[in-house]
Amino acid sequence: MAVNPMDYEAQFFGFTPQTCMLRVYIAFQDYLFETMLVVESVILKKLDGFPDCKISPFQIRKSTEKFLLFMKEHFEKLFSKMEEVLLQLVLNIPKNVLLPEDKVHEQYPYSKEQFQALQGEIQQLQQQYRAEASAGQALRAELEEQKVVGAELEKILQWFDGLENICREHGTSNFKESFVFLTENSKKLQDVLKVVEEKSKNIKKHDQLL
Repeated sequence: MAVNPMDYEAQFFGFTPQTCMLRVYIAFQDYLFETMLVVESVILKKLDGFPDCKISPFQIRKSTEKFLLFMKEHFEKLFSKMEEVLLQLVLNIPKNVLLPEDKVHEQYPYSKEQFQALQGEIQQLQQQYRAEASAGQALRAELEEQKVVGAELEKILQWFDGLENICREHGTSNFKESFVFLTENSKKLQDVLKVVEEKSKNIKKHDQLL
């Protein structure tokens, strides 16, 4: 059997023509062997009807093997011709025929240089996309930080608003005056705390003496 695998035919059929012919060859060969075994068994049964026959089963087997060898030689000659015809006329795709999935190459032909340039352009676009995605992620992180800072500023403004309201309740509308007012009150509170601490210490000493 000729070894000549055809790639384009394999793409179309889903198997190589060589593989197809090999399977056909094996199938015919197996059928020939099985047929010869059946013929041999029939001959042996016929011989059982002739008790005086001098032909032994061993001689029948030898004759069967010779006939099988003869048939196999002729079969291989015929099969080689059949294989040649099938590969040329049945399992062969003409050179001027394009498969449906390859027609796009006929409509949009590209040279090797054009294909390489297209691949380079695709790689550049991929790199640009990754860079833009990374920049977008950085911007989103910055926006989140700005939201946190804005929330803190909002708390500070609310604190100042509350401070201003307290100062107004005590008759100070100016922020500077309010700050002075708070400072004075803070000093007064510190003085009161010192007095309380001193009294607490004196009480503890008195308790220890008792």
